[in-house]
Amino acid sequence: MADISVNMLNQTPVEEQPIEICERKGVGHPDSICDSVMDRISVALSEEYLKRFGTILHHNIDKGLLVAGEVACKLGGGRVLKPMLMVFGDRATYGVGQDIVPVEEIVKYTAKEWFKENLRMVDPEEHVGYQIELKQGSEALTDIFKRKGRYLGANDTSAAVGFAPMTTTERLVLETERFLNSPDFKRRHPETGEDVKIMGMRKNRHLNLTVAIAFVDRYVDSETSYFRRKEEITCEILDFARAKASLDSIDVRVNTADVPERGVPGMYLTVLGTSADGADCGQVGRGNRVNGIIPLNRPTCSEAAAGKNPVSHVGKIYNILTYQIANRIHAEVDGIREAYVWLLSEIGRPVNEPKIASVQVIPEPGTTLKDVSSTIEDLVSAELSNIDKFGDDLAHGRFPVC
Repeated sequence: MADISVNMLNQTPVEEQPIEICERKGVGHPDSICDSVMDRISVALSEEYLKRFGTILHHNIDKGLLVAGEVACKLGGGRVLKPMLMVFGDRATYGVGQDIVPVEEIVKYTAKEWFKENLRMVDPEEHVGYQIELKQGSEALTDIFKRKGRYLGANDTSAAVGFAPMTTTERLVLETERFLNSPDFKRRHPETGEDVKIMGMRKNRHLNLTVAIAFVDRYVDSETSYFRRKEEITCEILDFARAKASLDSIDVRVNTADVPERGVPGMYLTVLGTSADGADCGQVGRGNRVNGIIPLNRPTCSEAAAGKNPVSHVGKIYNILTYQIANRIHAEVDGIREAYVWLLSEIGRPVNEPKIASVQVIPEPGTTLKDVSSTIEDLVSAELSNIDKFGDDLAHGRFPVC
């Protein structure tokens, strides 16, 4: 049985705090690329293991690095001098007995398909190299997968925390990046790449959005054109934000390092629409939390969920499940303004029995802890008892990790 604790949190809801900071790294950001690709590989391996053996075998594809390439940007179209390099690290099961799993082929194919689907300027054959450093798992951790029972033992001692609901600022930061990377926006502004980063800072009821958008040099023929298009995009973001949020003021600034009359060095230009083509490396775990944002006013888990296996690694399971539980509490339990859910595992202990499941709530005025405690405990207990079904959803990629 899990130890479930429900407590009152004596703090001002984030929506009402005077200062709030939140960040979102878009799909083409080097860190987001790493998280997305590694998790897609975990899903692909899980499906292959299920097909061959009827069960998911030990793997953790959560140590990944995207090494930036080299490019020569040029108005009207530059060129790639050296491709990016994607390094895949940690552990995977390469087979059982004589049945060999083509892990390296699955890794490369899955990564290439992800690039094709998500970064329209990147040719995964020409612009990316692949270095696979996946080794067999240790006997102690692989043995967890051989033990019988409905629930596997946790393969780590780890803690996770999730919260609900998002604030206006958090939702707007998330939705603005999705707007800028939407198919409709790309049709209207093909000069914008997928590498988008948004930093939101709210001071009382005044919001500032600092936006970085990688421009694709082949669609920019002059410095005048670049700055004109940047101004058009700034206005579109401002219109979008004002339509989504009711605040006293919203300020939008785009590509703030730009300096007119400096030529290419004074503009945020890329060849492939991502800064990874020649500027910034990426790494698993440095990007968005599993709810899609980096919320600096909130407690967050230090574990990277991306690429971890979905049946024993609590760094993935609990990381995503805490948000699932918090969202259910806020949606289904009357009188809750904010909910925070903490899960702590103990290595070897069944994943459905965390060492502690702690829920902290900020209630609406007039709601007491006694009013909600039993309902919350029942909800948490139900989620934990169905954690095997939740793991199946994770194995098939039904929950995003960034």
